[in-house]
Amino acid sequence: MRIEKNTVVSLNFELADESGTLLEKTEAPVSYLHGGYDGIFPQVEEELHEKMVGFSCTVEMEPENAFGEIDPNLIRVEPRDLFPEEVEIGMRFEGGEEESEDMLVYTVTDVTPDKVVVDGNHPLAGMKLKFTCTVTGVRPASSEEIEHGHTHEDDDHHH
Repeated sequence: MRIEKNTVVSLNFELADESGTLLEKTEAPVSYLHGGYDGIFPQVEEELHEKMVGFSCTVEMEPENAFGEIDPNLIRVEPRDLFPEEVEIGMRFEGGEEESEDMLVYTVTDVTPDKVVVDGNHPLAGMKLKFTCTVTGVRPASSEEIEHGHTHEDDDHHH
């Protein structure tokens, strides 16, 4: 079966930075709904379109095609007293603008006695990435998966 719109694609992948340092690797195949449902990087989806089980590729992505450029507006300096006493670099907190419903995960990047610096950018923002994958399965998506816009593999039914 060919990978087309409304098929569920399973694949193994490795994600590396431009120097080849491994950032993430699947232990078992992961699945996504093919056809513009934002389940995988659009550039990778384009490369996989009309391919079959066994196809392998490496897609090199510029930041704008991966996790985006670093947005300096998402780096904030906040008063220290807004955070718990035990705050430390690497901790993560949810936050957002009062007028927006979008919640971001902010990572603490610096702590001083009177301030805390948090960064709402994705940890891989601003990086060129290499996505290497091998297709392990292709099947028709169910009508429910198409309606919901994602796969329901392994009881993965959440909204």
